[in-house]
Amino acid sequence: MKREMRRIKQLLPEEKTAEIMERNTAGVLAVKDDEGYPYAVPISYVYADGKVYMHSAKEGHKVDAVKNYDKASFCVIDKDQIVPEEYTTYFRSAIAFGKVRLIEEGEEKQRAIELLGRKYNPNGTEEDLQRTIEKEEPRFVIIALDIEHMTGKEAIELVRAAENRQM
Repeated sequence: MKREMRRIKQLLPEEKTAEIMERNTAGVLAVKDDEGYPYAVPISYVYADGKVYMHSAKEGHKVDAVKNYDKASFCVIDKDQIVPEEYTTYFRSAIAFGKVRLIEEGEEKQRAIELLGRKYNPNGTEEDLQRTIEKEEPRFVIIALDIEHMTGKEAIELVRAAENRQM
């Protein structure tokens, strides 16, 4: 079920929302745990091909939640500028909704690991990346969020500033 945003003027275009997901390095994965509680955990990620990939230990609260319930959301804060004289913040964020799953082996896991490695060590060599993957890969799984829909939103003040620049 996709809900429409209440403050539609603050809705970012799809390409701007995707840019937020691409350029940032940390977000919050929200899942439902085995006792029915929301479990939101900050995590490093990479966004590619309409998916969010994250690595995780093979066991723990997050992995148990993913195994028990496949719906999740993932939120990224792109801007959070406090404006004290206005009692507000100028914010920009994106949120993705979809189904999560564990990837324990195979080509998709390898691709996700390589994407993560290149994102977090962009100056590393390919040989070093492959050596690290060989050593570390057996210790973790990849969590994939297959995005069903995604929205971006920014403060109305940022919307107005952009409109003024275009005039």
